[in-house]
Amino acid sequence: MAQYDVVIIGGGPGGYNAAIRAGQLGLKVAIVEGRGKLGGTCLNVGCMPSKALLHASELYAAATGPEFVKLGIEVKPKLNLPQMMAQKAESVEALTKGVEFLMKKNKVDYVKGWGRIEGAGKVVVKAEDGSETTLETKNIVIATGSEPTPLPGVTIDNKRIVDSTGALSLPEVPKHLIVVGAGVIGLELGSVWKRLGAEVTVVEYLDRILPGTDTEVANAFQKILTKQGFKFQLGAKVTGATASAKGVKLGFEPVAGGDAQTIEADYVLVAIGRRPYTQGLGLETVGITPDKRGMIANDHFKTGVAGVWVIGDVTSGPMLAHKAEDEGVACIELIAGKAGHVNYGIIPGVVYTSPEVATVGQTEDDLKAAGVAYKIGKFPFLANSRAKINHETDGFVKILADAKTDRILGAHAVGPNVGDMIAEVCVAMEFGGASEDIARTCHPHPTRSEAIRQAAMGVEGWTMQA
Repeated sequence: MAQYDVVIIGGGPGGYNAAIRAGQLGLKVAIVEGRGKLGGTCLNVGCMPSKALLHASELYAAATGPEFVKLGIEVKPKLNLPQMMAQKAESVEALTKGVEFLMKKNKVDYVKGWGRIEGAGKVVVKAEDGSETTLETKNIVIATGSEPTPLPGVTIDNKRIVDSTGALSLPEVPKHLIVVGAGVIGLELGSVWKRLGAEVTVVEYLDRILPGTDTEVANAFQKILTKQGFKFQLGAKVTGATASAKGVKLGFEPVAGGDAQTIEADYVLVAIGRRPYTQGLGLETVGITPDKRGMIANDHFKTGVAGVWVIGDVTSGPMLAHKAEDEGVACIELIAGKAGHVNYGIIPGVVYTSPEVATVGQTEDDLKAAGVAYKIGKFPFLANSRAKINHETDGFVKILADAKTDRILGAHAVGPNVGDMIAEVCVAMEFGGASEDIARTCHPHPTRSEAIRQAAMGVEGWTMQA
């Protein structure tokens, strides 16, 4: 029976980064993954394949739309969807092999199969051929991630009615795609197919898109998407969906009351969120009971059962790959007797559409609800020289700072490349920085990042370029 310091169940960003850190710290570690490939949802059917399609579809839209013409580039592109899907698969395969190499490099045992806990310190791994191996360990880290949340009354067949995984591999460009859910996943995948030629209608239960995001940013982003051709049915409750060989009929009714409606499409994407994945994990053998959402509670990654830890989507906090990664590192450092910590107030979120949406820290809605006195600095990309010269002027940057101390409380943006730019604000916030710290830091010109600086200047009312 193999003996380990740590056995990690789940090979996603939380699990594989935890394994790497454990190897670096000299712990004997094994990682258990049932997919046959490391990387979890993120690398295999989430972050990475969606970004591959987002990038490809952006280039296609630039070539077929007015963008190339404006730049004096005249082409007649033809969509080769099978090749677009093939390059996506190639990229994903390279990434998963890269993670497997990192396991070898850091002396991590990669055990293929579905892991389940069978009492304290024991993980049984069932391989594809049905054989079972028992791993004995001092510590078990649960990093099993999440799965798409089903919608009552709607059966996902991943043919006509698809989840996020199915939407990554549609066999054709839909004439009409209905997206149920106006969150990050729905808007990203909807934008892929919109750029490739589909009509896209977003049906959302709430009266706004991107719930939890700063309201001003979300509203501005919705206007941009509408300008791009998106249609929205907000405040709408889906009542059912009927699929046929040629399409889907989706029924919904206004949440506020009113007549029921039916719309037809070639495909329906259900993207109403994700839920923790704990199926067959054997939690009951160690006395762990998830809450009604399936979430496993934690106290500094401890489950309450000695030697059993939990990180990532399967526990509290935002379901983000980089959050899981930070938790994996901190959890292992605690196991190794070091100090492990995650600052949950500074976890950025990004919507990788075009333009992007990026956010970190508290929103204006949060600050108003808490009664915190704050100042705002805003700067539009219309006034940013690089954005203007590149014809990408939609959006703005907003920085929120404490009215008394000037400490940065949050930053929210919609615009070109803001997903990369938000990291600057994260660093400033991690060091307790003030808006003036960013405002007085020299930024290269001409870059989009100057919009961050100008917004920071705006907190004290001395924006210079707008």
